[in-house]
Amino acid sequence: MTKVERLRTKIAIGVVGPHDLVEHIVHIGAGLPDAASFRLVGAPHAGENETHDKLSKIAGSIDVVLFTGPLQYDLARRSGELPVPATFVPVSGAGLYSSLLRGVLSQGIDPARVSIDSIPAADVAEAYEEIGVPMDGVHVSEYHQPESVRDFIGFHEKLYRAGATTAALTTIRTVAKKLEAVQVPVLRMMPTPHTLRLALNTAALLGTGNRLEEVQIAIVLVELPAAARPAHSGPGNYWQQELKLALHQSLLAEARLMGATVVPRGENGYVVTATVGALGQATDGFRVAPFMDRVRADMGVAVEVGIGLGHTARDADSNALIAVERARNAGATAAFLIGDDGTTLSLPLRQRRRPEQPAEPSRADKILDRLVERLGDDPESLVVGAETVAEILGVAPRSARRVLQELVEEGLAWALPPVKSATAGRPRRPYRLVNR
Repeated sequence: MTKVERLRTKIAIGVVGPHDLVEHIVHIGAGLPDAASFRLVGAPHAGENETHDKLSKIAGSIDVVLFTGPLQYDLARRSGELPVPATFVPVSGAGLYSSLLRGVLSQGIDPARVSIDSIPAADVAEAYEEIGVPMDGVHVSEYHQPESVRDFIGFHEKLYRAGATTAALTTIRTVAKKLEAVQVPVLRMMPTPHTLRLALNTAALLGTGNRLEEVQIAIVLVELPAAARPAHSGPGNYWQQELKLALHQSLLAEARLMGATVVPRGENGYVVTATVGALGQATDGFRVAPFMDRVRADMGVAVEVGIGLGHTARDADSNALIAVERARNAGATAAFLIGDDGTTLSLPLRQRRRPEQPAEPSRADKILDRLVERLGDDPESLVVGAETVAEILGVAPRSARRVLQELVEEGLAWALPPVKSATAGRPRRPYRLVNR
């Protein structure tokens, strides 16, 4: 996918981390007020050592990556330069309250005698001060770098075996699993929905900024075609001056809405300078031509429109000159756009589109709708395997697995951990479909 083509799509946020947190983040993201402006691409892993590999598989299709915690972020950075902007869900004392309450009610732990990892000691002290519990018997091991995690298991187990604590609280899934294996009471601290919403908003802003930084400047050249130009030009040709004045006023009507500037260029045209973001909004994500239908409605003439994008004004201007030449060769029937990577797009007149008609669903969208229609809205029914999908679509299980992988890559499903079969053979891989 080229840079310009990506500008036409929603911001894609990759979510990398343990499967339960990835699933929780995707669920939280679906309920955000601005959820329609981005899509989430889940990349859950079974162990922290898979973090970089999972990111590598989705890096080409996302604008930003949200790691489920600082550990995943640090591990990915150690494996090489991150291919896209990245952020992570912070660890804080906010998740302590629910974890301690759950432990008191379900396991009978003493919140004054626990061991806690990952969270800064200052955050733990603040949380305990708020709930009015002394910290004399509370032990904290902070996260500083990935090596810190290696010490967490011994830290918790030693204190519990010595009778100094009644349970361990950890943010790391693998630490929780290993403590359970050695029969140390453990509570997994999960980030609060509020924390996840803030992290998703941060990721969406980073992704938007990443796109706009790639091609920030847009220059639009608008010229009268040869057929609309006067036979001779000069200061005494009032018809030409009136035509240019009318064109200027027509362009200003739309340019003001996008915060753009309009200045004369030669005797028969104007140059409009705008930001990529503003021009993208005015053209429905670079799907329709700017200015052309407005000028045609106001003046009854067609204009040649060329759009150039670039990191600098010079690059954008060079691309705009090439684009307006293509518009001229096409008889001013469409605007042309040339991106900083050489991508060329033809943008039709707005009146030729039908905005009232919904966009044509993609193949993946159609498949998801067909599956959800058969399965129903019950969340439990939306967890499916290849066999179920094969039966509904009437295809072979191998084809069904490819279909499910396609849905995952489009952010319309996410893979859950494999389920071991009672018989010999490949473990069954369930998937949760996204009901939009």
